[in-house]
Order: sequence, then C-alpha cells, then structure tokens
Amino acid sequence: MQQLPIIQEILKCTVCEPDLPMGANPIVTAVKETKIGLISQAPGRIAHVSDLAWNDASGRRLREWLNVTDPVFYDPKNFGVLPMGFCYPGKGKSGDLPPRKECAPLWHEPLLAALPDIKVFLLIGAYAQKYYLGKSRKKNLTETVRAYEEYLPDFFPLVHPSPLNFRWLKKNPWYEEEVIPELQSHIGKILKD
Repeated sequence: MQQLPIIQEILKCTVCEPDLPMGANPIVTAVKETKIGLISQAPGRIAHVSDLAWNDASGRRLREWLNVTDPVFYDPKNFGVLPMGFCYPGKGKSGDLPPRKECAPLWHEPLLAALPDIKVFLLIGAYAQKYYLGKSRKKNLTETVRAYEEYLPDFFPLVHPSPLNFRWLKKNPWYEEEVIPELQSHIGKILKD
C-alpha cells in the first residue's frame, strides 16, 4: 500500500517540536481508500512511544463501541487516524494537554482532500466537534452527542472513550444504550460496502 504524499509530509512535521515535551512524532494513518475518518484530540503518551494510535484503554473502549476487531480497526482502508493534533501534547492537570492549535489548520484541509472515499468522520471529543461542527454544534458536548443524527451522514459526534470519562458515562446511560447501537449499525454498513 503506497503512502500518500500528504501523509509523508505530516510525518516529517516539526512545527510544534519546541513546545512538545517528548518531541515531535506525528501519528496519522490513512490511505486513499480510507472509509471512516477518526478525528480525535491528539495521540496519548502510549501512542507516542509505540507509534500506534489508540493503543491503550481508550482504544480498546473505542473498538468495543465500534464493534470491530483490532485487525479491522488498524486496516487503514477501514479507519483513518486524523487527530486534531498529530503529536502527543504532554500531560495536563487532568489528562493530556489540548492538541496543539497549529496542526489542524495546517494539515487537515490538504489531508482530507486526499481522502475522497471517506463516508463519515467520527468526531471524538469536544476539540474535533468544535473545529468541524462550528456554530452547528450544541451548547455543550453532551447535547451535541445527543443530537448526533443532525450531523449525519458526514459527521458522527462521540464522547472520548477515555477511562477518565467514567463519570460522564455513568451520568448519561442513554449514550451506551441508544447512541452506541446506532454507531455500530452505521459503521457496520460502511465496512460491508
């Protein structure tokens, strides 16, 4: 599988390196045939060290929510990893720091232009939703995710699958009872085509 020129460029990016505690190590995966775009916050420390996105507890939960196996998930023809920030931003007071502001404006437009077969973008977390939904998003993440049908077929907003979100998931049982089955159905249909 030939790597896209835009991916090669992103992998060489060092724009934010002076501000990254572990240095630049862009994590991005996609091929021209990618069907589903995963737009999330930024790689975590484990992804940075292992060079593999979603290689942690958040990734395991995400694959459960999507109802896919590791081989299906890590096949770039199925899922493209297109975070708002391509490098690990460092640790904050409660979880990782926000994604670097330079990445998405610099790289997303040319990257998405090279991915004509994407059927849906999963907007994982508030940063991706704010950037891609703009004024059409609701007053908070909970309401945006609850209104997911309004954003289909282009976008499917999700809560971040981080273990740190256990309180939110407990407080909002409708998410796993109602939204996740719809997500699984939607993703299943795309993967079958």
